[in-house]
Amino acid sequence: MIGLISATAAGAAARDRLAAAWPERTRVYEGPVGDAVRAAFAECEQLVCFLATGAVVRLLAPLLADKATDPGVVCVDEGGRFAVSLVGGHGGGANELAGEVGELLGATPVVTTATDAVGLPGLDTLGMPVEGDVAGVSRALLDGEPVALDAESAWPLPPLRVAAEGSYVIRVSDRLVEPAPHEVVLRPPSLVVGVGASKGASVDEVLELVEGALGDAGLSAKSLAELATVDAKAGEPGIVEAAARLGVPVVTYCAEELAKVEVPNPSDAPLAAVGTPSVAEAAALVRGGELLVPKRKSARADGHASMATCAVVRRPGRGRLAVVGLGPGARDLVTPRATAELRRASVLVGLDQYVDQIRDLLRPGTLVLESGLGAEEERARTAVAEARKGQAVALIGSGDAGVYAMASPALAEASDDIDVIGVPGVTAALAAGAILGAPLGHDHVSISLSDLHTPWEVIERRVRAAAEADLVVTFYNPRSRGRDWQLPKALAILAGHREPGTPVGVVRNASRPDESSLLTTLASLDPATVDMMTVVTVGNTATREIAGRMVTPRGYRWQTSQEGAK
Repeated sequence: MIGLISATAAGAAARDRLAAAWPERTRVYEGPVGDAVRAAFAECEQLVCFLATGAVVRLLAPLLADKATDPGVVCVDEGGRFAVSLVGGHGGGANELAGEVGELLGATPVVTTATDAVGLPGLDTLGMPVEGDVAGVSRALLDGEPVALDAESAWPLPPLRVAAEGSYVIRVSDRLVEPAPHEVVLRPPSLVVGVGASKGASVDEVLELVEGALGDAGLSAKSLAELATVDAKAGEPGIVEAAARLGVPVVTYCAEELAKVEVPNPSDAPLAAVGTPSVAEAAALVRGGELLVPKRKSARADGHASMATCAVVRRPGRGRLAVVGLGPGARDLVTPRATAELRRASVLVGLDQYVDQIRDLLRPGTLVLESGLGAEEERARTAVAEARKGQAVALIGSGDAGVYAMASPALAEASDDIDVIGVPGVTAALAAGAILGAPLGHDHVSISLSDLHTPWEVIERRVRAAAEADLVVTFYNPRSRGRDWQLPKALAILAGHREPGTPVGVVRNASRPDESSLLTTLASLDPATVDMMTVVTVGNTATREIAGRMVTPRGYRWQTSQEGAK
């Protein structure tokens, strides 16, 4: 919850704008400002104070305890010009909140955290526990001193600007090791504990068993990702409460799935009870990994029979491939999600001209692998290969990644050994449609006229089907120097089913500085004015030019009524 505090009418107006925009996220605190700040600080994860920073500093000073637990605090000035991340920039999420508040109120976010200021990810913002000399290693990164990365297992990290050797070290480990001087240890969520329990097993028995298994194996509980069990035990109080105390989810699998997992220590007891010869080992191993601790039973001081079993598995880090659509070219049409994925990636793969468009969005240290036109399949293979090394990879393309872009070749190359994330973008048909008016208001189809990979016979059959179905048609890749007859042929097919006056929109370089557009007709379009940077949209029999705009009605009722009134 975000607490909102203000002291003036102007502050209250801005406060109320946030409250209206985020009704489920915010709570307004009324009354004396000091009392409001103290109450919000105790009750909320974050605060937005519409007060002077000096006043907020004085009010917060007695309340601050630890940056890992203190709420994030953002200050907004009286004029609503700045949203200042004051306290808890990383741990409390104030840096991100300042950006959100700034976007909503039209204010400039002010972030003074050193790593954020120079584009480096903070070591405490990587989504995993961190121990050791965080300040010292962060300072070394900022100062350009050599910082070595010692990853005991591959994990998809953002670019950290590390070297092969250095007097400062970032270690990635799930082992129970103490950080050395000038070292931080990142704890990846690589450990899974499978748990079996009899009905009524106590939380203390389960918790002692899990913690003992991890400790005896020299493993850190901070790298625990989940407790896994059979679905029949999904609500077992001892397992549920143990997971809650460990701060991890309970993940369950059906008995049939667990019964298929080969384990070293099957047993007749769980087979009779829940339908699988193994719960702990099978639940830990079902998604693969290395069995570090075979099944072990809990030990009870009262001498009664054990009521819980567990096994520990280390799952390897999975590489991460984000296939990112950059939109048609304009920076403000690059989505926030695309920007976040670009900044998360340690490896960027893309066409050189697209890389140039977004190079300034990349974090320092990002490995850029760029190539020229015609190397799409090579780029897809490269991106997948880098992800298989455990890297966080972004593969970029223009428009939407799934529309005549990089998603298809990448997913054809990828298997289930990496995580693939699709990031949608504004595709050329949508960008052109917005410029023309509303040509895609009813059923429509996009067809590429490039026969480099698709036989013309197939393309022609699709154009003919679209013509017969009376669909609005958007042509991608309509004409190049070596392919100058396909567009006239496609237009002739459509002309066999539509009137000569059917509106046609031609948009070149949609959303870019040299954007141009033309609204013409099927009979008047000159194919020689079209090139590969152009999108051609041909209306259906209902499409009209209205006030200089191309409009396809969502339904046909208003068209019929208009024609009947003539």
